Amino acid sequence: MKTVSLFRHAKSSWEDKRLKDFDRPLAPRGEKAAERMGAYMAAKSVAPDLMLCSSSVRTRATLKLAGKKMVSAKTLHEDALYHASAGAMLTMLRALPPSVAHVMIVGHNPGLHALVLDLFGSGAREEILAAARKFPTAALAQIEFDIAQWRRLGVGDGRLTRFIIPKALAAAKSIKSP
Repeated sequence: MKTVSLFRHAKSSWEDKRLKDFDRPLAPRGEKAAERMGAYMAAKSVAPDLMLCSSSVRTRATLKLAGKKMVSAKTLHEDALYHASAGAMLTMLRALPPSVAHVMIVGHNPGLHALVLDLFGSGAREEILAAARKFPTAALAQIEFDIAQWRRLGVGDGRLTRFIIPKALAAAKSIKSP
């Protein structure tokens, strides 16, 4: 069994127009969302063996804030993940060693959204519809594959087991609060 988690960077700031896209930091809303998603992942035992993170400022910041709550894993910052296509990320996944059971990619749209849509072929209807509609900032998709070797990772062969967005976590928290 292999698991792929796809985690989009949190909301970035457009405040400083002089910054290159690569160098944009997180907005305050993004910082809160990254921390909220990290707490969720820790509570749900989302514990990848390996994290592949785009080297952009906003993806690194998202992972740093979310990672405060998560079990630490080996992290590689990859320039190639900065706005990588679904095909490029699929190639990276297929090259992983068999010893990695669960990998998380922290990256960008539109590549992450395209990849999640390419990977799953089944899952809960509600989650599939939500994932198909939009892959917002700080969203997390988790897909499981009944394979032993990453090179056998096939398009449409996965089962979407989790799709969560920070807004849903905030709404659930406000419902529980008096």
